Amino acid sequence: MRALVVHTPGGADALTLDTVPDLPVGAGDIRMQVAAAGVNRADVQQRLGRYPSPAGAPAWPGLEVSGIVTEIGRAVTRFTVGDRVCALLAGGGYATEAVVHQDLALPVPENVDLVDAAALPEALATVWSNVFMSAGLSAGQTLLVHGGASGIGTTAIQLARLAGARVAVTAGSAEKLAACARLGAEILVNYREQDFVAVVQAATGGHGADVILDIMGGSYAARNVAALATDGTIMVIANQGGENAVFDPFQLMLKRGRYWGTTLRARPAAEKAAIMAELLDGAWPWLVSGELRPVVDSRFSFADAAAAHRRLEASAHVGKIVLVP
Repeated sequence: MRALVVHTPGGADALTLDTVPDLPVGAGDIRMQVAAAGVNRADVQQRLGRYPSPAGAPAWPGLEVSGIVTEIGRAVTRFTVGDRVCALLAGGGYATEAVVHQDLALPVPENVDLVDAAALPEALATVWSNVFMSAGLSAGQTLLVHGGASGIGTTAIQLARLAGARVAVTAGSAEKLAACARLGAEILVNYREQDFVAVVQAATGGHGADVILDIMGGSYAARNVAALATDGTIMVIANQGGENAVFDPFQLMLKRGRYWGTTLRARPAAEKAAIMAELLDGAWPWLVSGELRPVVDSRFSFADAAAAHRRLEASAHVGKIVLVP
C-alpha cells in the first residue's frame, strides 16, 4: 500500500509518498480502504520528530480516517465488508489502507459524506472525553473554547449547544468569529483586540465559564483561572503557546477550580474504546439527525500533503483539513 512517511523529520516537504508493507489484521480488527485522513497538529509534531507513533502503531502520521471496510478479523461482530466507517488511530492514517480494532471505529451515517467523515473521530473523541466525560458540562452552563474556529473548536461549539450549554469562543479574526457564530457560539472574543477574561465575565454577569477547553496551555493559564467560574474546570489539551503554566494557586483554590491536562493518543486502547462507545450513544444520534455535522475547511490530495500541513500551521483554516489518497 502507499503511505505518507517521514524519512527525515523537518518541514512540510518532509512528507513523502512511499510504498509500505500491508498491515496484518488481528482477530478483532478491520481493514479499511481509506477515503480520507484528518489532519491534526499532532501530525505536524510527528513530522517534526517531536511526537513519534506509540509502540505498536504504524510509524507514519494520521490519527483518524474514514473509509470502506475491506476485511474483518475472525472475532469482529460490529462490522461487515462494505460498511462505511470512521476510526480513531494511534498512527498510520496517512495511507491508502488502515487497520484498526473494531471498538475504535464507528459507522458513518448515510447523510454524512464519507470523505468529510474523516474529520469526526479525533475532534469528537477529544471534545466528548474532555468537556462532557471529565469536566461534566451540562445544560445551562457556559463553555469557553479557545481556538473556536479550529477542528476541535467547531466541534465543541456544536456539541455544547446541542447539550444546552452557552458557548464563548476566542479566535483571531472577524471572519473566524462569524463562522463560530453560525455554529451557535454566543460570546465572541477577538483575542487580538479584546481581553477574553473581561468579555466572558461581563457576558455571564460575573459568573465566568464553567468549563474552559484550552489549546494554548501555559500562556493562558493565569487568565483562564481569572475567567473560570466557581467549581469550574479548565481542560488543557495542548500547549500551542509553548510556555510553562504560571498562576496563583490561591486564586484557583478560591474558586474550588480544577486545572486538568489530558491527551488522547497516549490513552490505553480500552479507554479510547470507552470514549467511542459513549460517542455512539451520546453524539451519533445528532449526526444521524443532521443537527451535528463535520466542518471541513478543505481537501488536499496526498500529493499536496505539504500544502495541507502549511495551511494548518498558518492557522488559515476553519474546521478540519482532510487528505484524500
